[in-house]
Amino acid sequence: MLISVRWYARTVGVFRMKRAVILGAVLLSGLASVAFAADTTKVDGWISDSMCGAKHAGTGAACAKKCIEGGSKPVFVDEAKKQVWTIDNPEAVKDAYGKHVAMTGTLDSAAKSVHVTAVAVLPE
Repeated sequence: MLISVRWYARTVGVFRMKRAVILGAVLLSGLASVAFAADTTKVDGWISDSMCGAKHAGTGAACAKKCIEGGSKPVFVDEAKKQVWTIDNPEAVKDAYGKHVAMTGTLDSAAKSVHVTAVAVLPE
């Protein structure tokens, strides 16, 4: 009888542990996929420079290029909200300085920054 009780307790304990691990893995993977999907967005706007920001967005392509070449950092200006976002990976937009673009990236609202995954120049 003692052997049966020990075997039963061990079997039930292993089953509960496996169930908890599997449930935890499923929940974690579901939360991770939702978090990554929610952050990526596509926004139209301009690539400007950190000194001028939204002042010349849409009109100052030459100014933006000159300022960036002079040491200012490229920024993204949201067309609809006129918000200025710093760009985490400026090499992704090096061919679009001063241009009207459709930008796809991951936004960090707390830091007001964006990690650009794709950029397409829009017609003027």
